[in-house]
Parts: sequence; C-alpha cells; structure tokens
Amino acid sequence: MTTELSATLVHSLLPKRPDDAHKGAFGHLFVVAGSRGFTGAARMVCEAAMRSGVGLVTLGVPAPLADVMASVLVEVMTRPFPATDAESFGDAALEAAVRFASQKDAVAIGPGLSQHPETVRFVQEFVKKCPVRLAIDADALNAMSRDMQIFDHVEQPCILTPHPGEMARLLGVHTAEVQKDREKAAKTLAARTHKVAVLKGHHTVIAHPQGEVVVSPPGNSGMATAGTGDVLTGMLGSLMAQGMDAWDAARLGVYVHGLAGDIAAQRMTKRAMIATDLLH
Repeated sequence: MTTELSATLVHSLLPKRPDDAHKGAFGHLFVVAGSRGFTGAARMVCEAAMRSGVGLVTLGVPAPLADVMASVLVEVMTRPFPATDAESFGDAALEAAVRFASQKDAVAIGPGLSQHPETVRFVQEFVKKCPVRLAIDADALNAMSRDMQIFDHVEQPCILTPHPGEMARLLGVHTAEVQKDREKAAKTLAARTHKVAVLKGHHTVIAHPQGEVVVSPPGNSGMATAGTGDVLTGMLGSLMAQGMDAWDAARLGVYVHGLAGDIAAQRMTKRAMIATDLLH
C-alpha cells in the first residue's frame, strides 16, 4: 500500500543538533562528481550538502579541474584524483578514492561524471568497494545499469535516485513503461538491488527494499530544469553523513527538496526558477 509523506512525519525525522556540538559531530561527506564541461553539477551537490547540515564536505574531482573548483567552493575542501584525457575520473583514481572514502561518513557520487569508458569502470569498482553509505545518481547510475549484478556485491546502504530515463536503463525497459506505473518501477528497482530507490518526477516515489512505498507531494514543474537532481543528491548524501539511515534520509530529503522547489516557485515563478534557487 502506498502512502503520502506528511510534514509532521518529515519533521520528526530531522536529526537533532546539540547546542554544544562541533563540525565533526555532523559528519563528513565525500562527493565524487564532475568532469570537463560539467563542473556546475559538482558545485551544486556540494553546496546542497552544506545547506543540509553536514559538518564537512570534500569534493573529489579530476585533477585538471581541481583549481577551478577550489576557486568557486568557499566552504568545501577539494581533492584531486587521476584523470582521463577527457578530464574525467580515470582508472588510476580508484585505489585512492576508496581509501579516502573509508575515512568519511558517506559518499555522494554521480553528477557530471561523464560516460567515458574509464570513468564507467571507476564507478563500478568504486561502488563495489566503497565501505560507507552512498547516494548514487546520474552518470553513476548509468554506469551501474551496464552491469546490475554489481549490486549483488554492494553491502553498504545506498539511495538510488534515477529520473525516468535512468530508471528505464536500470530496469531494461522503455521510459514510457516506467511512467505508466511509477510506483511499480521504484518498487522493482528497490527489490532487485536491495537498496532504497527514489524515482524522481511529479510526485517523487520512494521505495524500500522490503516493499514499502511512499509518495512525496511537494514539488512543481519549475523543478524540471538542469541541476535540481544534483541538489537532491547533495541533500541525501549530507543527511546520511549526519548519521541517518538510507530510508529516513530519502524520505526527509525528497520532501524538503520538493518543498524548497515550491518556495522557489513562489519567489521566482515556475518558468523562471533555476536549480540554485532551491539552495536559497
């Protein structure tokens, strides 16, 4: 049975923030994002994570882009990794990235990574070996869709956040079939991967691996613009880094993401709003 999320439930999920806490008490998120031409995606993930309460964020980025990202991210640390000739994550980045992730509380991976063959291999092996919880989106989902059996070896909690096209690739069906029964699609992905599945779109659907499905009412057509998914990825990674489990983080993050979109639409109009309006 599908239920709708309520403001009362979502409010009850908010992590506590003790008055005497320090930044280390609210977790450290490792963001793996970006490639040449897609640095904006990495920036939005990081800024959304910071706005969602995490104590520390480090952006892992292909080495040729590290200086550019450091210049636009004031509160976020940057760490360069070996890159391909196309300035995306290369095979040589894997060992160092996994080692770095093991010292953090959660990882957000995917936005702007590209589908370069080396980057696809990097993502598949990183997700398999990463020892902490993950928010997986965008190009990371496309990489995983090429070999869904990898999820059989992924023991850590994950939130998968496909839009309908990405969901279709993950399930091996047409997008129209996904949209025909969105709740079924989300439930199927969650069951197959044993991970929390978030099918983005009008009335975003969240499915638990054990079969529970909820729908989030907030949100509007103004959010159908580049970057809003990157904002959600940062929010979900931030909440998991703060100690929330994947199911609670998904329900809280998706609802607040839609609510931020509704507030942005009131201020900017649905036609004029852009993804960074959600951050404000």
